[in-house]
Amino acid sequence: MHVAVIGAGIVGAATALELVDQGHRVSIIEPEQPGGRHAASYGNSGWLSPASIIPMSMPGLWKKVPGFLADPTGPLAIRWTHLASLAPWLVRFVTAGSTATKVECTARILSGLLHDAPARHAALAEKIGRPELIRRNGLIYAYPDRAAFEAEAFAWRVRRDNGVAFRELSAAQLHALEPELSDRYTFAALVEHGGHVVDPGGYVAAIVEQAVRLGAERLKAKAAAFQVANGRLEGVVTETGLISCDRAVIAAGVHSKALAQAAGDRVPLQSERGYHVVIPSDILTGTMPVMPGDGKMGNNPTVAGLRIAGQVELASVDAKPDWRRADILLRHAGKTYTALADGTGGKEIDRWMGHRPSVADGLPVIGPARLSTDIIHAFGHGHIGMATGPVTALIVADLIAGRQFMPEIASLSASRFRT
Repeated sequence: MHVAVIGAGIVGAATALELVDQGHRVSIIEPEQPGGRHAASYGNSGWLSPASIIPMSMPGLWKKVPGFLADPTGPLAIRWTHLASLAPWLVRFVTAGSTATKVECTARILSGLLHDAPARHAALAEKIGRPELIRRNGLIYAYPDRAAFEAEAFAWRVRRDNGVAFRELSAAQLHALEPELSDRYTFAALVEHGGHVVDPGGYVAAIVEQAVRLGAERLKAKAAAFQVANGRLEGVVTETGLISCDRAVIAAGVHSKALAQAAGDRVPLQSERGYHVVIPSDILTGTMPVMPGDGKMGNNPTVAGLRIAGQVELASVDAKPDWRRADILLRHAGKTYTALADGTGGKEIDRWMGHRPSVADGLPVIGPARLSTDIIHAFGHGHIGMATGPVTALIVADLIAGRQFMPEIASLSASRFRT
């Protein structure tokens, strides 16, 4: 069977490789360089956390929306100029986490995707001959004190109920694991089975390279629509012409919204813009991935240095970056690490902005399209795209083969938005 995979981020790359492994002919349709700076798969935090099952939307969030509008430098910012177009997404987003029961339901579904993410990535990295790109030495969630940790008791209870194993750390235990951390952090939760990617962009590029070595073809083109006759897919329409195929997978990140609509589904997908800065390794390397509870950014040791990733900014895909948000990350890093207390010594810091493809209800869209069941959606993973790439690839491969990978798959279908 000939399958066209649209997109070469972590989801598209892993899906292409899985399909080649299962004997399919695969064409990867991607206008940019896989693993390049344009992609969310390049600039994400690199965290592979089974604990990332808590959705962004939580009870009481609606009360904070006016503050998000008023403070352009807060942890979640909404640009006034884009409010009208964002409003329908925001309503769904706030509603999705309006009760504890809704949050628990979302977490249960996400747990099915995340519980073994580090192990799946380790296996994938081994398969492509790059095992050194994945480390599985745990993830630290650091807090100024136990009271700050207990303020998030609901989230940690939901994690424990879904099988996330974590160990509480005293100040001494915390600083033994991460000596670079500021003394202001005196308590932590260690997710022992967590992992991280030390070069997210290089990892994605290596997966695509392996898929090509095994027979996949790379087509530098931009997909725009689908040619369907009597419910059966005939091909993907690109700017350079028709690419004939039997099946197609939409894995184009934030650009999947228009493709999903072309396939008959209106999905509330929004760019949740994120930022990162990289501290050069000669200033600070970091021993462990750390998420400071008072900053909510993922700090990750990478081959380029310590990556500080986070922030949520709701605006259009085409809006210019607001580099104040990168500066916020850098300032908070100065509070998090002793070596950065006095800044970076004037050294140039790499700054990046990209687009998390976020669905309003906090769940990805995986499953057949309305126009034709030959078209499979595989997008909208938000903050967990890197972690869930390999498992999404398996789900897609099973859907194409007529198998069901997990019972919760119906909850991920675009049919939940159909009226």
